[in-house]
Amino acid sequence: MLLLLAALAALGALATNIILPAFPSIGEDLRVSSRDLAATLSSFFVAFALGQLFVGPLSDRFGRQRLVLTGLATFIVGSMVCAMASTLPQLIGGRVIQALGVCATSVLSRAIARDLFEGQELARALSLTMVAMAAAPGFSPLLGSALDSSFGWRSTFYVISALALVLAVVYITRLGETHAPDRRSALSLGGVAAGYKQLVFDRRLMAPALSVSLVIGGLYAFFSMAPAILITGFRLSPLAFGLFFASTTFVVFGSGLLAPRLARRWGPVVTARAGVAVALAGSAAMLVGGLEFVTFSVSLTIFLFGMGIFNPLGTAIALQPFALQAGAASALLGFLQMGCAALAITVGGMLSLPPHTALGVVLLASLAASSLCFWSMRLPR
Repeated sequence: MLLLLAALAALGALATNIILPAFPSIGEDLRVSSRDLAATLSSFFVAFALGQLFVGPLSDRFGRQRLVLTGLATFIVGSMVCAMASTLPQLIGGRVIQALGVCATSVLSRAIARDLFEGQELARALSLTMVAMAAAPGFSPLLGSALDSSFGWRSTFYVISALALVLAVVYITRLGETHAPDRRSALSLGGVAAGYKQLVFDRRLMAPALSVSLVIGGLYAFFSMAPAILITGFRLSPLAFGLFFASTTFVVFGSGLLAPRLARRWGPVVTARAGVAVALAGSAAMLVGGLEFVTFSVSLTIFLFGMGIFNPLGTAIALQPFALQAGAASALLGFLQMGCAALAITVGGMLSLPPHTALGVVLLASLAASSLCFWSMRLPR
């Protein structure tokens, strides 16, 4: 069950970055530049963020299973459109369809975890899903590079379509519906708007949710700037770049598994505050450490270690009070995460600084704001 939830959470993150190594091949095939292909990422993020706002309330009304399966089917359709695209607008359209489908699995993996677990068990389940969401972007460039070099860039979309189909079958046979009919809420446009308004002004959700989202924004800023820093700056080969990217996932994996154990001993709030403090220290070290591969790697490791502890616990703290609104609360959290990711990537690209320095500035600003938000709120212990 936990592995299935992790896979559902990871699918969107996998689809986000898997095409990055294939940009040269796609550009040559479609006769467009890499700068033009950036629209395939921005369009994906926008559709992903907005789609979540509808998926959450719909799942609270109609149940999780219907939305998960519809989302996976939509994702497969979008992937097929991408695989058969002959122009950039067709590819962008396919990416939008992909995002509208896969946003359901990302949102509902958290909502399903909230349906099934409480307290420490919820933190444990969310730790695994957060690890998967952080690990997938790390491994996806390596997988995308291997598929592109062996079978062509279109093969990446066929592979992730097959993965989505397998997940649908496993979901039907092993999990099924988790949101009981007697716990479902009524659905109306006014009710949805009122529900989101209530959540936005509820500091039990917004303080930890915004804190987690700011950290996620810093993580995606690293993903977007990594090629310029590692390939152009440190002269890593594409293979070495993929291996470095993949190695970062082990840091997140280890800290994510450690988080619930620390929370059992020290409490989730205390442990989460320690995690965000560690991530903040890594961000500061990256900014002042200088442009050297060793210092960059050490600073990044510190940031990822703290992030791996903070994110699952912060997410659990945010969702714990909202059993009856788990879908909407998870959707709002996902919207904030994608919004912060888009903002961090945009700001990093606009800074007239070397990529390494720009990343340090974005990370430090994101983590400082996250720490201030999380530490300033009175949260239950």
